Amino acid sequence: MVIGAAIGGAIMYGIISFFGPGSPDTFDEKNIQLRADDLKIVAYGKKVYDENCASCHGVDLAGEANWRERNADGLLPAPPHDETGHTWHHPDAVLFALTKYGPAKMAGDGYKSAMPGFEDILPDTDILASLSYIKSRWSKEIQERHDQINQSAAQ
Repeated sequence: MVIGAAIGGAIMYGIISFFGPGSPDTFDEKNIQLRADDLKIVAYGKKVYDENCASCHGVDLAGEANWRERNADGLLPAPPHDETGHTWHHPDAVLFALTKYGPAKMAGDGYKSAMPGFEDILPDTDILASLSYIKSRWSKEIQERHDQINQSAAQ
């Protein structure tokens, strides 16, 4: 697994720990928890984000200009992942699924999106690390509101 080679066993254990019991191949997607408070996961997540997400969503997480308006090709530009966007409005499990499977697959009904699913590109641990990095960049207030969204989604 790429992450194990890149950051070593101790951090790998920390990343797998937010899957709960079992291996990365058997974790329950409903019990996903981002770890914006874990500096090792966040640091690794920044590397994953920079290599796989920043080209569209920006190194500063600001997204593309006019992200709410469709381009001439009918696709929406990449939204911001900072506090000005809508990323934090979704619970962890939804963010994970959108990243892993892509918006088109999640929305269905022929929805088109420029964003690919990363299920064949990144291991789940890398997806979770990149999302943890994104969450770590939000203010404490937004992180707390996001935690409340997660609690509501779990009920």
